Amino acid sequence: MKQEPRVTPTFLRLKHIIGDNKKNIQPIIPVSKSAWWDGIKRGIYPKPIKLSENMTVWRSDDIQKLVDDIVEANFQ
Repeated sequence: MKQEPRVTPTFLRLKHIIGDNKKNIQPIIPVSKSAWWDGIKRGIYPKPIKLSENMTVWRSDDIQKLVDDIVEANFQ
């Protein structure tokens, strides 16, 4: 029986989305931490996934869709 290929989900931590100057991580979405969390509450940004008490992540495909939507809105 042939097995279908499996895709491993990729997750991003907040520092990988909004950047971290101390760790020299460039932002994907250049907003402040408070603006990011406010955007989640307002439904602008995707909701996070809580992997543990101390680890919150976002699906990389959700962040890519957000970037695509922002680019599309700015270039119409």
